[in-house]
Amino acid sequence: MKPLLSIEGLTVELSTRDRTFEAVSDLTFGVSRNEVLALVGESGSGKSMTAMAIMRLLPEPVAEIASGRIMFDGIDLASAGEASLRGIRGNRIGLIFQEPMTSLNPSIRVGPQVAEVLRLHKGLDADAARHRVEELFEQVRIPDPRRRYDDYPHQMSGGMRQRVVIALALACDPDVLIADEPTTALDVTTQAQILETFRDLQASVGAATILITHDLAVVAETADRVAVMYAGRIVEETTTERLFAAPRHPYTHGLLGSIPHVAEAGARERLPEIEGTVPALWALPPGCAFAPRCPRAGERCATERPPLADIEPGHRAACWYPVEAAA
Repeated sequence: MKPLLSIEGLTVELSTRDRTFEAVSDLTFGVSRNEVLALVGESGSGKSMTAMAIMRLLPEPVAEIASGRIMFDGIDLASAGEASLRGIRGNRIGLIFQEPMTSLNPSIRVGPQVAEVLRLHKGLDADAARHRVEELFEQVRIPDPRRRYDDYPHQMSGGMRQRVVIALALACDPDVLIADEPTTALDVTTQAQILETFRDLQASVGAATILITHDLAVVAETADRVAVMYAGRIVEETTTERLFAAPRHPYTHGLLGSIPHVAEAGARERLPEIEGTVPALWALPPGCAFAPRCPRAGERCATERPPLADIEPGHRAACWYPVEAAA
């Protein structure tokens, strides 16, 4: 199936007073309609920067797209003009921000914030927009949507605010949906409710979805495919089922190995951990960025950067010495 959104060789550079370095490097992936692709990795791996680049919301000139294409419906978003982008952002591509309290205007009631998107992109009048917002609030399971329409963000719980942000992103039935850590800072029960709501609504609009998270449990429940990021690059990509069954990159293998499992009564087992820390993006080693932490690293890893290549059909990894597939 042809991807609805296709990222080709995307590189994002950050500039400080004394240096310029790559925050995202040579990213290539695609996502099709009705598909959920999870971008996974530790903090600082470039996941949110990728989302900001797709939406062209980078804080320029500090951060800018240095090379690559972001193809959506025949339009290269990386080079599109602001007029074109205004018709796409919030309309054909929706974004669920990581922190609802900073993505909602605290001085404006939540209902009118969502209604503004409908009036701008769909041309609805005030009454029609309000009616549609109340429908959306009901769909995202906000109780008493007519009354909640006039609430300010501070009058809602974190879970309710996150539901408003989901309604805002889905208001125009987008073709592409980007969800950046949609359950961050929520308790476990609320997380489960938000994820269930998110999955139901995403499926109903049939959007091509990019889910950004560091929570592998969320990935297992939600995603069709997974792209694992490390130090601004994709190091492994395959289906969710295959990734959990047979991870081939040592970094992915380490991430999955560090997940706690229910042990037999009385058994105590120390969880394995990935030694070391993620290197600074402005001081990456010349070869594989993961090599200083990798138990499988050889001399080649220190000097040559491995390309992201097929190691079997439908499974890509950037590693000179991948973990052996289970027999």
